Amino acid sequence: MGPGDLTQVKDLLARHPDWSRYRLSRELAQLWAWRSAAGQLKDMAARSLLLKLEQRGWITLPPCRWASPNRMRHKRPPSLPASFHPEPLPGPLSALRPLKLSEVSAGPATERALFEGLLHRYHYLSHRSPVGENLQYLVRERAGRPVACLLFGAAAWQCADRDRHIGWDRATRAAQLPLIANNTRFLILPWIGVPGLASHLLARVSRRVRADWQRKYGHPVYLLETFVETGRFAGTCYRAANWQRVGQTKGRSRQDSPEGGALQVPRKDVYLYPLIPRYAERLRAVPNPTHP
Repeated sequence: MGPGDLTQVKDLLARHPDWSRYRLSRELAQLWAWRSAAGQLKDMAARSLLLKLEQRGWITLPPCRWASPNRMRHKRPPSLPASFHPEPLPGPLSALRPLKLSEVSAGPATERALFEGLLHRYHYLSHRSPVGENLQYLVRERAGRPVACLLFGAAAWQCADRDRHIGWDRATRAAQLPLIANNTRFLILPWIGVPGLASHLLARVSRRVRADWQRKYGHPVYLLETFVETGRFAGTCYRAANWQRVGQTKGRSRQDSPEGGALQVPRKDVYLYPLIPRYAERLRAVPNPTHP
């Protein structure tokens, strides 16, 4: 978000002091053409932005008129079932095969609860619940015991090295961003000591994620991305699975001030994995709305 965007927000507030936060969010989403691939207005994303701007003292929103209907507000943190007990699984990958890779986001509630509970408990970033388009893969070994979780969701709004690699300008990125999925969480359970398991699972999931995404959301993804925190990980499993490192983040946050302030966060290596040939060309080609 730049100074010009902040000026637009301030102008909208000044011209309509009587509008509710709900009305402001929807108008801002329409003004910036924030819509999902299905054409739904992303007013909740606009509301989140407005709240962050107010928290940092850059704008003043009208008083809240009623409580948000957000269903996540009162959701309890994910937890594991009482019957779950870690069981160390060392040894070769062959001892775990055949591995069952299940996409559980639309599956039984017990599977989704286990997936979310494992990420919440054992991933270093924790986890509460995915927002927006996402795929959730729970991996079990041949005896049915869980060994790993992989979560794919919306791509990062902007990433200088990724955007330069693709050849995106701002307008094209805004139009084509839903065609990228971000591997936001990857967890090998800490008691699983199996060499080669992580890269094997990345290779497995890359062969099916495009079809799963198309089936669930009705639009394709052409590219996968992930961000590997350099102070914690070397990215070895991604390189072994043929992901390409294209750069590194600048150690700044999406919460940076549009007026120049910077919030320092850990630097992350940027990795990409193409799902189709000539993916960059496809991502640069903005669809013509008059020619489906």
